[in-house]
Amino acid sequence: MDARLDLAHRLLWRAAHGDDPDFAVAERLVQLLDSAPDRAADGGDRTAVERAREAIRAGHPEARGLVPLARLVGVSPYRLSRAFHAVVGAPLTRYRNRVRVGAALDRLEQGETSLAALAFDLGFADQAHLTRTVRAHLGHTPRELQRLLAGVRV
Repeated sequence: MDARLDLAHRLLWRAAHGDDPDFAVAERLVQLLDSAPDRAADGGDRTAVERAREAIRAGHPEARGLVPLARLVGVSPYRLSRAFHAVVGAPLTRYRNRVRVGAALDRLEQGETSLAALAFDLGFADQAHLTRTVRAHLGHTPRELQRLLAGVRV
């Protein structure tokens, strides 16, 4: 699931569990369906890719770079990169950033206030790197997402 789909899902859930005077649920459902990717995974080394995905989701230290991750799953960096894109439908770096953006969404939704601490905890170089990545994936800055997830109109 990509970041826009994840955000659309979260906002749909919020709309469905509150008052709906403006038919927000229907609008959020349309946004969710519009965000869903329409692609099937191709061939490739599925075992290596699945092991790489597990390491990324678990926050394994070797998952922060292509070369150490490839070494961890036992394939060449070139092979992992090509197979990952073929199986997942996105480059490995984009997937890794997507996982970090999802973790950022979780923390922001839980009330995280320190973006600097959030950036550090998720392995971003700094708060600006976090902000650029989140904006690239979601079209909103982390501060805007804090307000959006709190139910404040952005």
